[in-house]
Amino acid sequence: MDMRSKARTLPNSVTEPSEIPRWNYDGSSTGQAPGEDSEVILYPQAVFKDPFRRGNNILVMCDAYTPQGEPIANNNRHNAAKIFSHPDVVAEEPWYGIEQEYTLLQKDTHWPLGWPVGGFPGPQGPYYCGTGGDKAFGRDIVDSHYKACLYAGINISGINGEVMPGQWEFQVGPAVGISAGDEVWVARYILERITEIAGCVLSFDPKPIKGDWNGAGAHTNYSTKSMRKSGGIDVIKKAIGKLSLRHKEHIAAYGEGNERRLTGRHETADINTFTWGVANRGASVRVGRDTEQNGKGYFEDRRPASNMDPYVVTSMIAETTILWKK
Repeated sequence: MDMRSKARTLPNSVTEPSEIPRWNYDGSSTGQAPGEDSEVILYPQAVFKDPFRRGNNILVMCDAYTPQGEPIANNNRHNAAKIFSHPDVVAEEPWYGIEQEYTLLQKDTHWPLGWPVGGFPGPQGPYYCGTGGDKAFGRDIVDSHYKACLYAGINISGINGEVMPGQWEFQVGPAVGISAGDEVWVARYILERITEIAGCVLSFDPKPIKGDWNGAGAHTNYSTKSMRKSGGIDVIKKAIGKLSLRHKEHIAAYGEGNERRLTGRHETADINTFTWGVANRGASVRVGRDTEQNGKGYFEDRRPASNMDPYVVTSMIAETTILWKK
């Protein structure tokens, strides 16, 4: 993910991004600016409590701009903010719940935590939500991350062990609009910091181990005000229809290496085919059984890879389902 940070001392305690001065960093050292004009400007966008320094200390989520005020090439938050500020999107109050999967690796070998070096554990089956020293690897790291996110004020709604041993998941949401991307990015940053302390490596690779092992995704649950109202199931079906027509466009933006994960096996749909179904975890989009029975609710886009940019995915889903006129 190449997440980076640096620290600054302010003269007073602050709680809002608007109270924090803009700053800069050397973009030539990150491959984001030429050496002869290397300054990249940080715009504070969201504030969280700092679970590491605690007290009055804060974490500040920033996006990056040129000195002329133009967003740099990989500033995906800027475009997402424009979509989420559109009156039609604001009126629909899009909610997101993002299931972030990841893999913990041994630092020296980059082999999954708990796996024998150069070898493999027993086949998948007992590890998902598993308990015990031979099934759950890295729970102390996962619980530390959970508590740190709660302290920070991130709307983290749960954690669980995943199907492949050494793989875990945390969920962020429900979060509204741009805040979903902010919270996922800061939760990722906190996790990276905790694995740094624990002496292991964090991987968001969508298929870290070849073969008969589950990949890692970032399933994105989504609803609008119209979907949450009585009769919302019809709005959901119409939205899914729009997603089907832009399948290739979404897949191209849903994470690198996703073709290694979306094979039609291991609880995925084939990357080249759009499918949806009720309670079907092998589909591109899953509608929950409760949503079908209640006639309203949300759906889950199961296509995003674990390394997706949540600003891109959340804003793209809103743009396709709310703004796009097919």
